[in-house]
Amino acid sequence: MAVLLTSALLAACGGSSDMSASGPITLYTCASDTTVGPVIEAFEEANPGTEVELYRATTGDLNARIAGDVRAGGLRADVVWACDPLTMQDYVDQDLVGGWAPETDISSDYRTEDYVGVAVLYLVAVTRDGVTPPTAWSDLTGSEYAGGVALPDPGIAASALGALGYFASNPDYGTDFYAALEQNGATQLSTPDDVVNGVAEGSYDAGITIANSAYLAQDNGSPIETSWPTPGAVAVYGPIAIAQGQSDSETAQAFISYVASEEGQTVIAESGSYPTLAGVPGPTKPEDAEIVSPDWSELSGDKEALLAEYQNIFGG
Repeated sequence: MAVLLTSALLAACGGSSDMSASGPITLYTCASDTTVGPVIEAFEEANPGTEVELYRATTGDLNARIAGDVRAGGLRADVVWACDPLTMQDYVDQDLVGGWAPETDISSDYRTEDYVGVAVLYLVAVTRDGVTPPTAWSDLTGSEYAGGVALPDPGIAASALGALGYFASNPDYGTDFYAALEQNGATQLSTPDDVVNGVAEGSYDAGITIANSAYLAQDNGSPIETSWPTPGAVAVYGPIAIAQGQSDSETAQAFISYVASEEGQTVIAESGSYPTLAGVPGPTKPEDAEIVSPDWSELSGDKEALLAEYQNIFGG
C-alpha cells in the first residue's frame, strides 16, 4: 500500500555534502519504511531547512504512480530511489531520471553515469522448521517441495524481478526454472514479506524471499530457517537517481549524495538493510555465502519481455 508523508526535522548542520541544501523535495521510492524513514530523518537533521516529502509503494504501484505522472504532464518527484536496476534503467530510457550522479566510493559495479546503487537485497530461501533447506535453487522443483513453495511476484516486487533477470540469463536455469516451479505446484504471492509470513504460518514448506525479511522474522521468533542456496543468493541493488530537469536542485543533489555517503550508508545498515559501500557493516550474511547477480547491462531493456515470459507461466 502506498504511503504519503512529510518529514521535517531541524538540527545542527552536518557534513553530508559541500553544497548548500534548503527547501523541500519529493522522493519516490519502493524502499521499506524502516530503511527510508531513518535516512530522511538523518538527512534533515544534517541539513536544517530541508524537507523530504515521501511517496513509498511497491515497485508495481510505484510504476503506476510514475506512469500517471507522465500522463498528467510529467514526473512529480525530484528523486527516485528504486529497488532494482532494471526498473531504474527503464526510467532512464524514458528520460525521466538521470543525467547526474554523485561522487562516491561505492563500487562501480553499483553505479552508472545516471544513478548509484545504495542498498542491496539478497534473494534467499526460507523454510519452516522441520523442512530440509534447499542446498541449490533447483532443489525447490523437486518432489520434496511439491505443492509447498511460495515465491513473490516480479510484477510487484523489485527483488523478485531481479531474481527473474538472473535465472532467465543463467543457462543452467532460464525461465524453465519458473516453469518447473509452477509444474511442481508452487504458489505466487505478492511480496517477499508475504512469502515469509506464509512459511512461518505453515501454509508453505519453503519460499523465495529477501534476507532482510527472513532474518527479521527469525529474530522475532518465527519458526523458520534462512538459507543461501547455490549457485548463490541473488544480489539485487537499489539505485537512486535525480529526476530529469532537477540537476540544478541543490537539495535533490545533497540528498542523493548523503544516501551514497559513508554517513548515509551507515544509517541504511543500522536500519537493517544491506549497504553498497564496502566496509560499512550490515545485517546478517554468512561468511561463506555465495552471491550472484546478472549482467544488468545485458538485461537492460528486457524488463517487459521478461515479465511477459514469466506471466505466461504464472499468470498475472
